Amino acid sequence: MRGQNWNDNWLFWEDKDAFALIWSVPEHAQTVRLPHDVTISLPAYGGSPAGGDGAFRDGGSYVYVKNLFAPEEWRDRTVSLRFDGVSRNAMVYVNGQRAAVMPYAYTTFDVPLDDFLDYGKENQIRVSVRTGDMPNTRWYAGSGIYRDVSLWTGGLVSIPAVRVSTQSLDPELALVTVETELRNRMPTPRQVCLKTELLAPDGALAASEVCEVTLMGGGQETLTQTLPVPEPRPWSAETPERYLCRSMLLLDGGVSDRAETAFGIRTLTVDSKRGLRINGKTVKLRGACIHHDSGLLGAATFAEAEHRRIRLLKEAGFNAVRSAHQPLAPAALEACDALGIYVMDEAFDMWTRSKKDYDYSQFFEKWWQDDLAAMVRKDFNHPSVILYSIGNEIPEIATPHGAALGRRMASLVRSLDRTRPVMAGINGIFASGDRLGQIVAGIEGSDSSEGQGGNVNDFMAATAAHADEIAVHPIISRNLELAGAGMDVMGYNYMTARYEPDGRQYPNRVIVGSETYPPEIARSWDIIQKSPQVIGDFTWTGWDYLGEAGVGVPAYRFGEGGFGAGFPCQLSYCGDLDLTGFRRPASYFREIVFGLRKSPYITVQNPDHYGETPLLTPWVLSDNGASWTHPGFEGKPVVVEVYTPGDTVELFQNGASLGRRPAGAQTGFRVLFETVYQPGMLEAVAYDNGAELGRSTLSTAGPACVLKARLEPAEGLPERELIFVRLTLEDARGRLVPCSDCSIQARAEGDVVLAALGSGDPKPLAGYTDGVSRTFQGRALAILRTVSSTGSAVLNVSAGEWGETEVSVTW
Repeated sequence: MRGQNWNDNWLFWEDKDAFALIWSVPEHAQTVRLPHDVTISLPAYGGSPAGGDGAFRDGGSYVYVKNLFAPEEWRDRTVSLRFDGVSRNAMVYVNGQRAAVMPYAYTTFDVPLDDFLDYGKENQIRVSVRTGDMPNTRWYAGSGIYRDVSLWTGGLVSIPAVRVSTQSLDPELALVTVETELRNRMPTPRQVCLKTELLAPDGALAASEVCEVTLMGGGQETLTQTLPVPEPRPWSAETPERYLCRSMLLLDGGVSDRAETAFGIRTLTVDSKRGLRINGKTVKLRGACIHHDSGLLGAATFAEAEHRRIRLLKEAGFNAVRSAHQPLAPAALEACDALGIYVMDEAFDMWTRSKKDYDYSQFFEKWWQDDLAAMVRKDFNHPSVILYSIGNEIPEIATPHGAALGRRMASLVRSLDRTRPVMAGINGIFASGDRLGQIVAGIEGSDSSEGQGGNVNDFMAATAAHADEIAVHPIISRNLELAGAGMDVMGYNYMTARYEPDGRQYPNRVIVGSETYPPEIARSWDIIQKSPQVIGDFTWTGWDYLGEAGVGVPAYRFGEGGFGAGFPCQLSYCGDLDLTGFRRPASYFREIVFGLRKSPYITVQNPDHYGETPLLTPWVLSDNGASWTHPGFEGKPVVVEVYTPGDTVELFQNGASLGRRPAGAQTGFRVLFETVYQPGMLEAVAYDNGAELGRSTLSTAGPACVLKARLEPAEGLPERELIFVRLTLEDARGRLVPCSDCSIQARAEGDVVLAALGSGDPKPLAGYTDGVSRTFQGRALAILRTVSSTGSAVLNVSAGEWGETEVSVTW
């Protein structure tokens, strides 16, 4: 079947009368273009029942309506709608009749329309969304049809799906298996011919096959073909080459249906002796956990925003992402395929035990099989997907029934896809349940009641000093044995201390650090490189996100940051990259640890709190920034924090050496210098065995005098829907001024709308759709959304005494 975008011209309104006698469209209904997140446009307020986990924004009840004209010739066609994601409790009606239900916000689902259409007429498609019961998630979820919708058509004899996998691969030849689903909606048998072509990345024909088959009346079957592909061009993170499978179904001398399926030729194996091997080569996963939101855009999922995020993560040194903790959007998978990023796709954050009062656990028993199968179907042809995770930090996973359920889920995944390993992200603390007190009681210096009154995050923050002792406790060891019985890979959340001992005790166990503390990367990466059974690390998190407010916010008094942060804190603030895609210091630290950067990176600890001990959660490396512009602190002591490779680093201040210090792995790639602040320049030089590796500088900026707007390059996709504009406060020499933040106001003219304006500030005082914001550390971001396939636009941004700036764009 062939699909076309169906995002335009939906009518939308808040539903305040579900029991209305007549389903009319109110006069106040708005015309919207999908993807659409209602919640991001609502005001955040401290009393929201969503709390900080939901970014202090309410849900509600909403309706979307669009008409579909069904021509008479569709009587001999097969027609359906595909929803990539609706948040949440979606009910789809066709001409007033319910055609589909989908409780889970992250499942891609199809709605067959054939039994509901009136041919030769307009047909009303109505989608009802319910997100008002809160709290319903541990992070910001958004509300509405927040992912793409597409309309699919095919013949009465059709191709519902095509699955392509690699049977074997060597430099001379690959064997590619194509499984084509065929469906006959006619009442009598039909003789059909299936023509399958594989096109190489350059468009040349690589292989083809023609098969004739008789489909029984009302029947459906899968036809399997194995095609040899000479001189294959394999897909990997380094060479993201993709092929196209073109399928054509011939009936009675004509074409009954067509399908085009992108895929990659890729093999994957995993074992404890050689680790993860892609196309026969060992790969260590440099991973980032990411949530589903699109930052300033809320939950709305745009192809360009996903492409941009994956590109920036890869440029920062990551080669893998983990979808935490829900199936990744098709648009994100497409970006990972195109750019070369490995994916751990995760199905659920909860099973039968709830983590929030109104979360998915209330639907799990009835829906888990459908939702898990939908994730596998969505992922199958994406070469970027290399791991299926069936759950994150499931509290019941080590109980007899929970472990059995996990094995059932793993078996279901394998029945649908045997080419990828199955795992779960296991938190040993969470899986210990009522025995947690026993674990803590046996650890010297800990309080057996410490942190147990809150959730698992509260406990982990409170007991961070004893994390290693807790992780290796015998009770957790036993729980891992029970939980891991059905897994191909064991996901360890915050259990780095187990990597080496478990490698000895369980020689066949394959481990991945499925969620780890950012400050631990130097320690954990050293172990991972030496341990074939540990295939990689996924930090929490690669990209900042809405909700779980304050996790990464440094504090000096309770309530300023951490899990005690209240309103207006709305962001987690623990991403290597902030909400706008700007790289924070931890990102450069990680890049150096990975061995991908030779130059040192200079940061300065917050001079406002020199000599104070910050209240940092385990997710925070330091309260620092890459700035040597601190007016008012002249002559006062400061701490310079340098991340550096090599074995020695030297720091210069205004040309004078502050000394050489041991560096690199022996110091955890982090070196501290104490000095007195004076404007000028810092320069760090890294050495290895006396030879210079690289150097970097940090200079004092002058007073801010201008606001600059710079267009980001287009992402190179077929259609340009989003335009990203970076805003910076700069001095007369074009240097960023991070200490003179100001209010800004944006106005867009032309063939665009201003979709969002904001910054990486975890405590924003304005909404992202308000058109006003405040710079944060000298930066902000504006996002324009085009309203036509070609056009032009002007963005004007004013900044009070710093004047205004304007940028023009055409596409």
